[in-house]
Amino acid sequence: MDLFEERAENAALRYAPLAERMRPQSLAEVLGQEHLTGAGGLISSALETDHIFPMIMWGPPGCGKTTLASIIASETQCNFVKISAVLAGVKDVRAVIDEAKKELSRKRRRTVLFVDEIHRFNKAQQDAFLHHVESGLITLLGATTENPSFEVIPALLSRVRVVTLKAHTTETITEALRRALVDPKRGLGRLEVGVEEEALSHLVRMADGDVRMALNTLELLVDQKRLADGKGTIVSLADAERILEKKAVLYDKGGEEHFNLISAFHKSLRGSDPDGALYWMVRMLRAGEDPYYIARRMAAVATEDVGMADPAALSVALHAMEAYKFLGAAEGERALAQAAIYLATAPKSNSVYTALAAVSQEVDRGGFLPVPKHIRNAPTQLMADEGYKKGYKYAHDYPGGFTPQQYLPDEIAHKSWYAPTDRGYESVVGPRLAGWRKQKNSK
Repeated sequence: MDLFEERAENAALRYAPLAERMRPQSLAEVLGQEHLTGAGGLISSALETDHIFPMIMWGPPGCGKTTLASIIASETQCNFVKISAVLAGVKDVRAVIDEAKKELSRKRRRTVLFVDEIHRFNKAQQDAFLHHVESGLITLLGATTENPSFEVIPALLSRVRVVTLKAHTTETITEALRRALVDPKRGLGRLEVGVEEEALSHLVRMADGDVRMALNTLELLVDQKRLADGKGTIVSLADAERILEKKAVLYDKGGEEHFNLISAFHKSLRGSDPDGALYWMVRMLRAGEDPYYIARRMAAVATEDVGMADPAALSVALHAMEAYKFLGAAEGERALAQAAIYLATAPKSNSVYTALAAVSQEVDRGGFLPVPKHIRNAPTQLMADEGYKKGYKYAHDYPGGFTPQQYLPDEIAHKSWYAPTDRGYESVVGPRLAGWRKQKNSK
């Protein structure tokens, strides 16, 4: 590198956004993604052996896909080419293929092609390098925020490995911001501006797992504060709220407020108040609560407070969780809202919850009573001779698919624990079960 190239590189670094300047230069600097970059991880192992395999990196925005591609580029001995699916077409892909052939014949070097936002390539564009990926001429690295199962053609998908990256956690984003604040060369250390913990936490919550957004927002905040007050100033929570025009929400995932809000949410669902349920749910989401935690709480409500009054409630809660995973935050929140409204307006019954608790107490108190012989299987003649399965009545052989029969041990044969209410689906289950029990008791 000559003097002019060095000056140009330094100028580019100076004017690049903070997120670009702080981009990790090696695997050791990467935060999160330990399942890929840690000891024995797929990417760390590939770099150690200089054996890069075709892969598509799938993960949410700002999780480090481009960063990992850049590190692979700097640490591999291969010819590395980067294109964006937003700007490139079939012509560009063919040019890369021609270059790869020359590299292989002249320098005996393989070509690694990084395609950013690969989900934006149409079928024809993906077909253009399909054969060359299969032959090994090109080692494809793709990056996408969309599910590859829907955005990448099956023929190409079968020739690559999908590597899933996780959204950054609160801890990893906080660490990235701290690094940027003290780094004097690539970060903001030379500006001598501090940031209060509350303001830093506010930035982390706003980032929603996107470390790039967090870093660039931090730079904006620090620049605005420094222009107003000069060096040595401290950015407060009030400064962050004023400059970023977004008020922080009082919340502590590990403290009392966390339990207060989830309690309010649960009780609103149980109390059949959809407005209250939505309010507390949005409060938690805006404060940075894990959406899957909220979905899990709704699944618990479906079994504890709705139960057999509406057996479909559990499916609704679980489908909301899957929909959030499939759609992402913006649209996925609507699925959570729909589930919350469904649960709040569903008929309520805690009969499943109380029946399970009562049976658990019975087992703890009475121990493990033997299974009655007539409902045991008899796979051997010895078991049959001992009376296993003797006298068993196959329910489907009787009218209505029911016949009175004892299924509990003799010691507790007279007991029953499940008591359906007259609400929702249990208004159907209750009379049906009462009729069966009447036949059984009159036997």
